[in-house]
Amino acid sequence: MSELGVARHRARERAFELLYELTIKERTTAALLNELPVAPDPYTVALLTSVEAHRDWADDLLSNYSTEWPLDRMAMVDRLIMELALCELRIDDAPPRAVILDEAVEFAKVYSTDGSPGYVNGVLAACFNHYSS
Repeated sequence: MSELGVARHRARERAFELLYELTIKERTTAALLNELPVAPDPYTVALLTSVEAHRDWADDLLSNYSTEWPLDRMAMVDRLIMELALCELRIDDAPPRAVILDEAVEFAKVYSTDGSPGYVNGVLAACFNHYSS
């Protein structure tokens, strides 16, 4: 993995951790970022900002393509991973979709259940296909 790839992987991981905290505590991105003793990487901030700005759009896509699991019944970790991936598509200088999808599946392997990687892959692939049309 390139140096940029490693840096972005770490930024995604930090964004996921902070997104989880934001969701659990029902806080805004700005409020949480202001409380951190050390500001996160700019790419982390860009990811969090994109999720905050585009979450409704991402949730609409997830609702349309996750027919077996309504948004309110979806595992929170899976939903956050997919929201993060979808909203990464909307940032400036976004990496290729294949990279975003691969990272989301890897996060599902690490942070969620055994069945989550396949689920995340399938739902995101359908969402990405819609986004490209």
